[in-house]
Amino acid sequence: MPAASDAPHLPRSAPIEAYGKGGFAFAEMSHRGSLLCLPEAIWAWPVARPEQIDEASLARVFEAANGIDTLIIGTGTRVWLAPSALRDALRAVRVMLDTMQTGPAITTYNIMIGERRRVAAALIAVP
Repeated sequence: MPAASDAPHLPRSAPIEAYGKGGFAFAEMSHRGSLLCLPEAIWAWPVARPEQIDEASLARVFEAANGIDTLIIGTGTRVWLAPSALRDALRAVRVMLDTMQTGPAITTYNIMIGERRRVAAALIAVP
């Protein structure tokens, strides 16, 4: 049984209803900080800058890769290109990577879950 600190915020996916001021609103909840949205749950994600994104920070994505076709990374307010090693690692588990600023990432994620696509999102909180 996972520790309370390891429990998801929500044991399912949900659209992101609002963002800004360092956090997100979803499923009548709010969260301060970044989020990792997987098909089976939404988790707090301890990443504040794109440079912190690596295989370790995306471990839950790799663990759930057989249920994910696309990973959208919301990079905050900056544009960021994922290192080739990370792109290669995701390709090896057949997950397509798409990086963009957090605002457009949320829009894309919400559309894709509305279409019942197998999508995950790693979203860096914006001020």
